[in-house]
Amino acid sequence: MFRLLLSALLVTSCTFTQADDEFTSENHDFRALTIVDGLAHPWGMAFLPDGRILVTERPGRLRMIEHGNLLPTPVSGLPGIEQHGQGGLLDVTLHPDFTKNSLVYLSYAGRGKGGYSTEVIRGQLDGMQLKNIERVFTAKPKSGEGRHFGSRLLFDNQEHLYITLGDRGERDNAQKTDNHAGSLIRLLADGSIPKDNPFVNDKRALPELYTLGNRNMQGIALRPGTGQIWTHEHGPQGGDEVNIMRPGVNYGWPVITYGVNYVIGTSIGEGVAKPGMEQPVHYWVPSIAPSGMVFYSGNEFPEWKNNLFVGSLKFGQLVRLVIEDNKVVHEERMINNVLGRIRDVRQGPDGSLYLLTDDNSGRLIKLVPIR
Repeated sequence: MFRLLLSALLVTSCTFTQADDEFTSENHDFRALTIVDGLAHPWGMAFLPDGRILVTERPGRLRMIEHGNLLPTPVSGLPGIEQHGQGGLLDVTLHPDFTKNSLVYLSYAGRGKGGYSTEVIRGQLDGMQLKNIERVFTAKPKSGEGRHFGSRLLFDNQEHLYITLGDRGERDNAQKTDNHAGSLIRLLADGSIPKDNPFVNDKRALPELYTLGNRNMQGIALRPGTGQIWTHEHGPQGGDEVNIMRPGVNYGWPVITYGVNYVIGTSIGEGVAKPGMEQPVHYWVPSIAPSGMVFYSGNEFPEWKNNLFVGSLKFGQLVRLVIEDNKVVHEERMINNVLGRIRDVRQGPDGSLYLLTDDNSGRLIKLVPIR
């Protein structure tokens, strides 16, 4: 209870000023500039070294933005990708040596025997075409459920590829090590398994697993200067979490959670804590429905440096978290449903923050300081 009261006291709302695209916050006034609109439920983005921007659309299209314009024809060469419930074409990231190998990684809901699951492919970007496509991961088992695919992609400083997964709406699978549901996956860039993965010598477990007990992670970020992998995940009704991901750790879902069952509000599992299960760094009650996540390290907003930014689907907010000693010591909520559902938040090479709004006609938005 004390922790909830403390969290509530730390929250400060941001209000917008003269126009919907201008905002004030505790540290910086800023403007939200729409770069492009007309995107069909955009999900993820990646910045190319030549200034172009890749954006995924959930119905299965990979779009290219060049000089602030959305090119009319999608990138070709992708496999047939179907939108299934919350699934479709999801995240995109670049190989750390993209300038040498042109490799782009995509996650999506792939269809197969038994239904759908999160899959990851990579291919070489050649102009407006993806070539030499390889599948580097397929989550097992597949399911007819249309929920909780994850799925964010991240490379760490050692070129390990992390893939966030959801429990696919079959919550008990998140506590099992013989399937991929409700876990963080750790691979090498070619899809092979690192020799130091925590379950690699456990014959009862899948060697790709890095964590378990996660409900539906839709945000992942590398904390600068630490090598730490941070994620956030959706709770059920309340209990959205921010976690630091450590090898072999069980994050508790569905045995422990700060959320409750939808509609009826009954408790889930055994409470909010249990020995051997990790507590979140931070959680939200009520849920904000987090999506997208980045630690800010640019110079455009100097007072925000090292802060963690999270998008909110439910409240259309950009949430700023101040971190000290791996603890959230302050929270500010900005924008407050002026722009729509915030699906992704990234830092661009220019030091600006970029947002994607989840809508039939979604937008790529750039945040710039008002000086």
